[in-house]
Amino acid sequence: MSEAKRNPYSNLPESAFWKTAVASKNRFEISGLWDPKFQILPRQKVATFGSCFAQHIGRALRARGFHWFISEKAPPKLSPKSMAAFNYDLFSCRTGNIYTTSLLNQWVQWALGEKAVPDEYWEANGRYFDPFRPVVEPDGFESLDEMRASRDHTIASFRTAITEAKVFVFTLGLTESWFNKSRGYEYPMCPGTAAGTFEPTEHVFKNQDFPFIRANLAAAFARIRSVNRGVRFIVTVSPVPLTATYSNRHVLTATMESKSILRAVAAQVSNGRPATDYFPSYEIISSPVFGGQFFEPNMRSVSSFGVNFVMDSFFAAQTAKFGGPPPQPGARNGARKSRPAGKQAHDDVVCEELLLEAFGPR
Repeated sequence: MSEAKRNPYSNLPESAFWKTAVASKNRFEISGLWDPKFQILPRQKVATFGSCFAQHIGRALRARGFHWFISEKAPPKLSPKSMAAFNYDLFSCRTGNIYTTSLLNQWVQWALGEKAVPDEYWEANGRYFDPFRPVVEPDGFESLDEMRASRDHTIASFRTAITEAKVFVFTLGLTESWFNKSRGYEYPMCPGTAAGTFEPTEHVFKNQDFPFIRANLAAAFARIRSVNRGVRFIVTVSPVPLTATYSNRHVLTATMESKSILRAVAAQVSNGRPATDYFPSYEIISSPVFGGQFFEPNMRSVSSFGVNFVMDSFFAAQTAKFGGPPPQPGARNGARKSRPAGKQAHDDVVCEELLLEAFGPR
């Protein structure tokens, strides 16, 4: 070897260089984006929570014969449409979307009894709404007792999920958040949007920064591990842009800042930790290499083609690392059929944040 080639880059694989790993390949032949740290077996309970995009992960696991762990089951004979409307089988239990790491940590603290569950409720037209799951009952609960009983059941189900899961998947979604100023707890949505009344002196906006987000994610994972020593974590970042921003920035700029911070946090909590892995769904969907073709025309909603490409990449990486035939949709008897080609993936995704569009200019 010549003197010029004796440097640390000389023996790197082709995946380390843009020319050989990306530019010289067909975009759909790009591979090796994920080297999974651990194998997921079909029998292992996998719990999924997080932002809207996390809903696709659980469904893909179940469709391919894996054990998507549902700790809060829907009432018998409820139709698939009603199940989605009432937030069943979107995540492992009826938490609704958990957009931030601080919301995740809040749910974990409630489930473990470290913090008292707030007694706040919202009332409108004789119906009661849960401020921490504002859309799980589209028309609200019939009574305050019913709302509290439902919330308690979900918290108990969440505890079951974090104590029994072998793999816990969390998708980071947002940095922007809303808190109760005097009591310190967080809402999944700004009061006055999905339900409730906005009080300017009581409800405060917080655009979370890197240290805050990282500390809450690390704390949530540590608490989960304290009651489930064998659990392993997979973190992802949602590729879905913001519906709206309260940051006083252009929504495109706010989106890039938010996702960049979340991606950095995901790296910090997963790098060097054998029981915590990062899966690059964000990069697969959002990379300019793919020319935005995984998005619908609104350049926000991820198409069924994009979702399938991400999940196929997930299972292909597992197979490449640990062997065995790649799991196919419908691998388990009774698994739900895949979505027909061309049907938009966002049609059956419940995303509270989309409600913000109603408050924008026409």
